[in-house]
Amino acid sequence: MSLTGLFRIIIPVLFLGLLPSCKSAFEEMPELTVFRYNEDGNITSLDPIYARNQANIWAISQVFNSLLQLDTTLKVVPSIAHSWDISDDGTLYTFYLRRDVFFHDHPAFEQGKGRQVVAEDFVYSFSRLVDPTLNSPGSWVMNAVDRQKDGALAVEAVSDTVLEIRLKEPFPPMTGLLCMEYCSVVPREVVEKYGQEFRQNPVGTGPFYYKYWKDGVKLILRKNPRYFEYDEKGQPLPYLDAIAISFIQDRQTAFLEFVKGNLDILTRVDASYKDELLTPEGELQPKYQDRFYALTGNFLNTEYLGILLDPEHGLTEFQQSHVRRAINHGFDRERMIRYLRNNMGTPALAGFVPVGMPGFTQNMGGYVYDPDKARALLEEAGFPNGQGLPAIELSTTGQYMDIAQYIQHELARIGIDLRIDVMPAATLREIMAKGEAHFFRGSWIADYPDAENYLALFYSPNHTPQGPNYTKFTHEEFDRLYEASRSIVSDSLRLTYYKKMDSIIIAEAPVVPLYYDQSMRFLPHYVKNMPTNPLNHLLLKTVKMKSETD
Repeated sequence: MSLTGLFRIIIPVLFLGLLPSCKSAFEEMPELTVFRYNEDGNITSLDPIYARNQANIWAISQVFNSLLQLDTTLKVVPSIAHSWDISDDGTLYTFYLRRDVFFHDHPAFEQGKGRQVVAEDFVYSFSRLVDPTLNSPGSWVMNAVDRQKDGALAVEAVSDTVLEIRLKEPFPPMTGLLCMEYCSVVPREVVEKYGQEFRQNPVGTGPFYYKYWKDGVKLILRKNPRYFEYDEKGQPLPYLDAIAISFIQDRQTAFLEFVKGNLDILTRVDASYKDELLTPEGELQPKYQDRFYALTGNFLNTEYLGILLDPEHGLTEFQQSHVRRAINHGFDRERMIRYLRNNMGTPALAGFVPVGMPGFTQNMGGYVYDPDKARALLEEAGFPNGQGLPAIELSTTGQYMDIAQYIQHELARIGIDLRIDVMPAATLREIMAKGEAHFFRGSWIADYPDAENYLALFYSPNHTPQGPNYTKFTHEEFDRLYEASRSIVSDSLRLTYYKKMDSIIIAEAPVVPLYYDQSMRFLPHYVKNMPTNPLNHLLLKTVKMKSETD
């Protein structure tokens, strides 16, 4: 099939966003390459300081750049900063900026031409990130940065191409944090022109620029002809001419659109069609193999059940570690993954830190399926065969109903009466943040490639609502190790501390780890060069679209 044939179905949809007139799309752009993906969530903002979820992050990452970026192995590599230095004491970071990075063209600039990015743009962007009036969910990224006497961040533009960031104390994960979309550079002129409406009028430096957005219908991004990155052969990136994002909320419908050829990627496998698409072993069904292929890899996401350990508001029975450990031993994670997820993912038989993250250790002494051990623990807690143990309610969403019902059935066999309360995802997040969820299904996707990001969920000062410690776990030795690890520059020594902390989580069981996730992307054979990475970011600047005969 020719490229014209491949994209004929999408080009008419793009008239409003891509074409200046109603002339034939095929006359003006016969070889337009448009990558189409669906977002079943809702993109709430294209402003980087609100890049709080995957839907926002995927779109924002196409439009913006930060000082640094992660490669597909999660190594920190240059982006707008071509190099950087860290002082011997680990507190002063000096970044040297490229001179060939320009903001996208926009009327807010002189003559409408995007100007060069300078160090002062990062001073402005980082200050905006922590501006309390903007209420960015990513303001915590700058917590390690020192403050000046006037309260401003200790971030200084030494010159147009030299930027300094001073930390309060050594914090080795800082370079990873600076790769996050929260830290993207934005132009003051455009932000001040639009104010809060910058979320719908984004201007960045990325491989694609914003063209058109009708909320809940279509988002169009176009190729940035002045993008600064090149491939290994010296060819300018990106290769694609445009990205078209649709917003089909029903996953079964999105799957059918993918099968019909109206989408160029499928990024989620829903229970409604997993057996249609995958074999029980997790392979692509033979009938689809001539049209599609699968890309898989570790995804730094731990799916778990959290237990509120607040003595005042949590369940009395949950304050006993014996009950928490009994639940951990009471169901078969390997069987759950095999039959409910078609082997997509890794059973969480180690700690909370997932597979693929430095600091993960296979032999951590995690919880294997042992119903006899579970019954013994319940008896030690004063609930032989579950007698006297009140019913426990699990708060979850409809998407995870099958897993909740499986655990419910398994725990019933050891005497635990589990009830399931299904609620909207927004409601679940709200009660977790308020510390009102006694037993809840949660997931933690890495923000940056350091195990500290996972262990922060159990640090006492991070008790919700101030931080992500939704279980309100409190442990003096854990806190001591966590605080000590934050300033350790040696990677190997820091990992030793991380393993000790993870072992405490296993022993105390404030959570029930379910599985370590796996990214799965299904693509037509004409989509080439799609990278994968453990953060499951969608990186489209290197993607090509070719028919098999090209």
